[in-house]
Amino acid sequence: MSSANRRSSRVRPLPLSGLLRLGRPSDIWFKPALSVVAGVAPPNLTLLALGRLDLAAYTMAGSLCALYAHNRPYSARAGILIRVVLAMVSGLAVSLVAASLTTNPVVLVTVGALLAAVHKALCDATRLGPPGNVIFTFVTSAALFVPQSLGQVPGHVALAAAAGAWSWIVGMAPGLLRPHGPERRATAHALSAAAAFAATGETAARAGAAAAVHTAWQSLLSTGARSAPRRALERLLVRAEVALAAPADTDSERLRAWARALRGTGPVPRPDDLGEAADELLGVELELDSPPRPLHHRLAPLAPLVLRTALGCALAGYVSLALGIGRPYWALVTAASIYQANVTLTWRRGIQRVVGNLVGVLLFAAVAPVAHLSQLALVLCGLAFNFGAEALISRNYWIGSVCVTPMALLITEFGHHQEPGALMTDRVVDTLIGALVGFAAAIAVTNRRAGDRIEDALAAVERTRERAARVLVADRPEPADLEGARRALAAAVVDLRAAVDAASGEWWQRALPEERVLRAEQDGHRTLAATVRRQGLHTSEGVRA
Repeated sequence: MSSANRRSSRVRPLPLSGLLRLGRPSDIWFKPALSVVAGVAPPNLTLLALGRLDLAAYTMAGSLCALYAHNRPYSARAGILIRVVLAMVSGLAVSLVAASLTTNPVVLVTVGALLAAVHKALCDATRLGPPGNVIFTFVTSAALFVPQSLGQVPGHVALAAAAGAWSWIVGMAPGLLRPHGPERRATAHALSAAAAFAATGETAARAGAAAAVHTAWQSLLSTGARSAPRRALERLLVRAEVALAAPADTDSERLRAWARALRGTGPVPRPDDLGEAADELLGVELELDSPPRPLHHRLAPLAPLVLRTALGCALAGYVSLALGIGRPYWALVTAASIYQANVTLTWRRGIQRVVGNLVGVLLFAAVAPVAHLSQLALVLCGLAFNFGAEALISRNYWIGSVCVTPMALLITEFGHHQEPGALMTDRVVDTLIGALVGFAAAIAVTNRRAGDRIEDALAAVERTRERAARVLVADRPEPADLEGARRALAAAVVDLRAAVDAASGEWWQRALPEERVLRAEQDGHRTLAATVRRQGLHTSEGVRA
């Protein structure tokens, strides 16, 4: 037995270095930043003109829906944004009804914690993407502590729904100018990642490239009908897959050139080395014929994470109440915001949240005199922080939180002016409570299913690899069989790496089967390379064309 498999240590150290290092901004950092301003500004300015800025707390619920689905093709984005708005409005309605029925803070914190767990479960199971569950929890937990009567609830919910409809328009509007932008970016990212692997040959680069290619395929498949631009993008994705199979024969600069062209506004590049046979092959879309996994199957592996969220949010709120803090929902939201796929990532997010919030409180102290000049100045400062949060958060969560914190503090003043010192003190204390109690809950609720997910993923890789091997030894395999086997194996290899990454960050976990994982990944990639060669998509001349 290898030393890797003999390791008996069950406690993994938590990282201390690199937690605050700034990365490169997202390719589309400006899209959510501009969208949230476009989503928030018209409702807030309208309420300001009507002298009812106190109602902005309800329109903000719908306006913040403009943050979602910027990486999805527009044909899929339309439905996703509708579901986001419905979920946001429904959660707000539950909170407002609860607030109108009771003022017991313990009950309200309990309701907020349960809603936070539901948001975490649904956002992770559906892979909604950033900003995930945090915005839902921010809106619903704050609404729990707004004085309310049952008669006011329908009107307030209607305001959120109207702002949500406007957010849908904001989210869909860019499609009028660049209708295939999201899938072009996904394909460009896959080509860049494949080029990086071809240039370096590193194992980590190969895993990243495989994940990028898989994500790009999912993006294309979600667009529906195979339009001419989509077929052109499919041909480029095949080139990225060929690079994974034969990196030594790949012209990485050519892949990068295609990626740069896709990020522009010109026509989609068309590789000349793929003929009509490839077009026939690319028409095979077995994924669309197979139904997606039922929601309850996707929720089952998330049970420990959902339990962490419910327990951590509830305890954070209760501790805040016990200390006499006036806004326990801030502690609840802080706890909800730190929960990631494993304890190590949760630790990182917790440190980033605390640092960002503390710096953000200082920023609020500097800006508050300007914001208090008038209600218009208050609204404009809020818009500026909305933009800054989304523009910076992709570089590192902490620097985005620097803008989120003063934005949240300013929102509390839309109804009436509040003393800055008290606001700042409450925010600091609740941040520390939420982070400490939330992380303690993550430690207490161990995720022993993480190891089981690796075993399941290993079995899936072996099963799909054997299927591909059977197709390869056939005398004249059908193109549909080859393509289906290749896609299924590629997805299984990506899922295996995701399961290993999630399990490796748990602090209390049995030793991982590292040798088995490495062998399964190597065998999987070799079989994928064999399917590419058998499909006739790989020739040295073709790759270099």
